[in-house]
Amino acid sequence: MPSKTLKTTTAGAVLALGLLASQPAHAVSNSSNSEAFTFGVIGDIPYGDAEVAKFPARIQDINADQDLEFVTHVGDIKNGSSVCSDEYFANIRTQFDTFEHPLVFTPGDNEWVDCHRTNNGAYNPLERLDKLREVFFNEPGKTLGATMPVKTQEDVGLPENVRFTENRVAFSVLNIQGSNNSLQPWTGLGETTATPEQLAEVEARTDAALEQIRGTFADAERRNDRAVVLMTQADMFDPSLLAAATANPEIMSGFREIVASIVEETNSFDAPVYLINGDSHVFAENQPLAAGSPWLEIYGQPAADNLQRVTVDGSANATNYVRFSVAGNSVVGGPVLSWEKVPFSS
Repeated sequence: MPSKTLKTTTAGAVLALGLLASQPAHAVSNSSNSEAFTFGVIGDIPYGDAEVAKFPARIQDINADQDLEFVTHVGDIKNGSSVCSDEYFANIRTQFDTFEHPLVFTPGDNEWVDCHRTNNGAYNPLERLDKLREVFFNEPGKTLGATMPVKTQEDVGLPENVRFTENRVAFSVLNIQGSNNSLQPWTGLGETTATPEQLAEVEARTDAALEQIRGTFADAERRNDRAVVLMTQADMFDPSLLAAATANPEIMSGFREIVASIVEETNSFDAPVYLINGDSHVFAENQPLAAGSPWLEIYGQPAADNLQRVTVDGSANATNYVRFSVAGNSVVGGPVLSWEKVPFSS
């Protein structure tokens, strides 16, 4: 079984050491407890033909990390300027089927929300979302790759929204999208404002996300879980949008109810809460809703100091996966989750 240190080729040893050195002191896994486990997260990969060609090797690198309990892909299986074709979806599904760990996948905006763009094929985004559900969520309640049972929202038409628990840590994976949670107009189809069908989809999906968030925390409280982990595609605190959002908070309006729910639940939950997302492509770790954060005014919310966020690398930066380590129940005084970036071998 591989150790919890970075796996790398000899040529990549210097890079690996540099990555380890760049991580905070908490990014040290704890394997001394038999109840501890690890999981991997990727997102915004593969982007473009060159990365599509490398993707099978990336998957094999993750497969080689045999200690992983599961892997999550937090969305965007293509870049924002390529065609959202059935053939492309089928190819990625074929690659996903080669994962030897359970794979939890939540769709990203590049594979449905933004598919109205002319260079994406000028699709109706809702038709593409239906196709994604057909291709990737044809067996609701089961993960891709190796099978792991998960609780889904299939009953309300969202089989991609799943939750599960491992060693008293509650995981909740939610279809929350970039492009202001899919409120931006479908300009590639000639629209200048959101259409009625678009607004109806956003409302239904947001309501489902709110229901799952509340249910996740309620169950975690009842079980006395040690932490809650939320995972989304959308970066609701994208630093590249901070200036624009400060000037006009409405550009983030699609996330307002969701952020409010996360704040409320985090502040009433007596344990750590972690948010893992993709979307903005640059690895980051911060507390986006801590006291003094400019995002509090943008969203009109009180502080939620107990929320820790991790953004995984994506696009051209997707040269690694993030390995999260969950401490065993008997570990006292340290964080429940710790993490490290693991470089791909090539």
